[in-house]
Amino acid sequence: MKVTYWSDFVCPFCYIGVARLKKASKNFGIDLELKAFQLDPTAANHATSTTVERFAEKYGLSIDEAAHRIDLISAMGKSEGIDFKYATTLFTNTMDAHRLTKLGFARGGNQLTEKLAEKFYHAYFTENLELADHSVLKKIAEECGLDSESVDEVLATNLYRDEVILDEREAMRYGIHAVPFFVVEGKYTISGADSVENISKILRQAQSESSAQSSNGFQCGEDGCNF
Repeated sequence: MKVTYWSDFVCPFCYIGVARLKKASKNFGIDLELKAFQLDPTAANHATSTTVERFAEKYGLSIDEAAHRIDLISAMGKSEGIDFKYATTLFTNTMDAHRLTKLGFARGGNQLTEKLAEKFYHAYFTENLELADHSVLKKIAEECGLDSESVDEVLATNLYRDEVILDEREAMRYGIHAVPFFVVEGKYTISGADSVENISKILRQAQSESSAQSSNGFQCGEDGCNF
């Protein structure tokens, strides 16, 4: 069963949503295909503010209100077994991380892409590293088995940039404006970090080839996250 999904590595609900999908899919044979989606293509290569400050400004909240909402999201992540440290994340550009997943796909298909993605999520939400930092990206890529020369070539050039942009344009054509967004077998959709139970229902529906249905959960888009 093929599941194509759009995601960004700095999106909290993407990390949670993928974790829930993987739990729900334990009794199904699925092939995950990652598509790139940058929440902010204009983001800087170094963090310019704290997550709490950025959150408060984006949603018009006080610092205390922003911190409370961030804590609630972290609790959601922790409930999935993730060492989720959202409050201290360092938000930066993710283009290079996405480009390396394209290199990963070229070298090892969807399996290697997923390995890279999991480590990028962990680096951002647990280790609180900057995902635009080439030393961080190179270390992760090499840990996943990519050779140093190929990684250096990608990071020193615009290699695979067009592939990332094509993924984003495809999302726009499908009307996808927030992530995570999952498409099961090309027709069953899961919008956001839905519950394990609801995701399981969709997977069973897809497996039985019955009529299509959709579900909705928490998401993040260019204009922000819903709660």
